[in-house]
Amino acid sequence: MPEPDVGGVRSVQRAVDLLALFDTEHPSRSVRELVDATGLPKTTVVRLVHTLEQCGLLWSRGDGHLVPGTGLLRWAELAGRTWQLPEEALRRLAELSEASGGETVSVYVRQQNTRVCVARHEGTRTVRHVVRIGAEMPLWSGAASHVLLSRSDRAEVAAVASRAPGDEWEERLWEHTRKAAADGIAVSHGERELGVSGVAAPVFAASGSLTAAVALGGPTTRFTDDAVAGFAPALLDTARALTTLDCIGGTA
Repeated sequence: MPEPDVGGVRSVQRAVDLLALFDTEHPSRSVRELVDATGLPKTTVVRLVHTLEQCGLLWSRGDGHLVPGTGLLRWAELAGRTWQLPEEALRRLAELSEASGGETVSVYVRQQNTRVCVARHEGTRTVRHVVRIGAEMPLWSGAASHVLLSRSDRAEVAAVASRAPGDEWEERLWEHTRKAAADGIAVSHGERELGVSGVAAPVFAASGSLTAAVALGGPTTRFTDDAVAGFAPALLDTARALTTLDCIGGTA
């Protein structure tokens, strides 16, 4: 049997990786910067850039720098509408924040080996957890990750844990995910960043599949056992409300 042709897939991945180099800190890039960042030959980068320009996904400003193309505007608008939660869901996030004493509420979905924030209600406390919508965080740490992996098998959890610093994460992550599955809620302290804690609960789709995690985040000093016990009822109620609304990823 002939070898499968993976060249097309590799080219797509390279193009996506190249686009991912554009962010709020780097809204424009030169070809030289793209070559240095990707480690690819200049001829390959130039070819990818040319293709992306033809598709409207990159735009050459004429000063030697490239910026995201106009073709992304349509996709950005569509993504914004798809992931924008309905008013009822946003109201429930605000109520959860208020019930917790002003902590930040975030909603995460899994994307391969990361979790992505798709909705949030910023807390009112002076010192608070700040997460921007669209931010990607590692899946090997945090209460929301424990929830998102709570239906995964040992091999999948081990694959995620292999990306964590240190060899001790596999057993730890497996225990956390099993506890999240059993309790229907997860708590973490300082896993991703020292001094930051979180508590999360699962959100399900109408089909019964695990679709997201809704989480409260804030300084560890405010997430004592007693405080978390006080957060839990409102958090679980919010998770059930989001499940009933079945609005993660759009409703169309």
